[in-house]
Parts: sequence; structure tokens; C-alpha cells
Amino acid sequence: MLSNVKTFSATNIIIFITIIGYFIQNNIEHGAIIMGLNSLFLTYGFYWQPLTTMFTHGGLFHIAMNMFVLFQFGNLVEQAFGVKKFLIIYFVGGLLTSLFSFLYMYWFDSMSNLVGASGAISVIIGLIALKDQYQRKGMIIWILLISFAPLLLGLPVAWYAHLIGFGIGWILGYFI
Repeated sequence: MLSNVKTFSATNIIIFITIIGYFIQNNIEHGAIIMGLNSLFLTYGFYWQPLTTMFTHGGLFHIAMNMFVLFQFGNLVEQAFGVKKFLIIYFVGGLLTSLFSFLYMYWFDSMSNLVGASGAISVIIGLIALKDQYQRKGMIIWILLISFAPLLLGLPVAWYAHLIGFGIGWILGYFI
């Protein structure tokens, strides 16, 4: 099915822009802090952070894993729903995930620095879980694995962003 993916799909362009964002993040002083989502969002008015956090990552493995999953599921959703709906799902869902994750961090997580596209990608996974009953159990298991397995290995992961994104994708699915 992925053999039908166009080279210049919106998903692939987002992947390219995300790689550029990661390069920028690593070439400016404190790039992960400036572009990630953290207390600077409110304290100093860094209002771009809910968006730029989706283009910021915690390392090569992090961005490689996220872009691989985005390539798989993003292109499928884009083919199924069209470019316009895909962009709405990814960006509106990603921004909502960032904002709700910020609220979680503000109240419970002593304001860590949130980086990565996995919240927006989790929106896509939530949408698939709602729309495709055949894949639903697999998507739920997938979201639980990527949210909690890294914690068991002692790796820092914003599990709440994954679960929030999944829920937002599920809800958006009723309107798409």
C-alpha cells in the first residue's frame, strides 16, 4: 500500500521540515529549550513552543523513530482522508496535544521540557483506532507500548502526551 505514496506528499514534506527543525535546534544555543515546550511558554511568552515542539527531538534515535512512524501512518491517513484533512488532523491535533500536555506538566510534572512529534503522531494513531475496528486493538497496544515500555527501561518519555494525543485523535475522528 505504501508503494503508492507520492514523493511530495504532505506527510513527507512534514518529515523533511521536521528534519530541518532538528538541525536548527542543534545549531542554536539552547535550541531544545527554546523550541521545546516548557515553562518559558508562559513565563517569557514563548508562544511558538506548542508548534515548534513538534519539530524538536531528543536525539537521532528519537527523530528517526518518530519519522518512521509518521511515514507509515501519516501517509495512510493522508491517502484515506486527503491532504487538507490530514494537515488539520496533524497540526490542530498536535497543537491541542501540546497545550493539554503543557497543562499536565504545569499541574503534575514540575515543568519538564517536552520535545518530539509523537504527540501529533499519537493523534493519527487515535484516529486510525477509531475509524478502523480491524486495527483498533493493535493501535491501542502500540500507544501503550510507546508510552510505558521506555519508562520500564528508565528512558524519559512524555507518556501523557502520547495518551492525550491518542484521545484527541479519537475525538477528532468523529468530526473528520
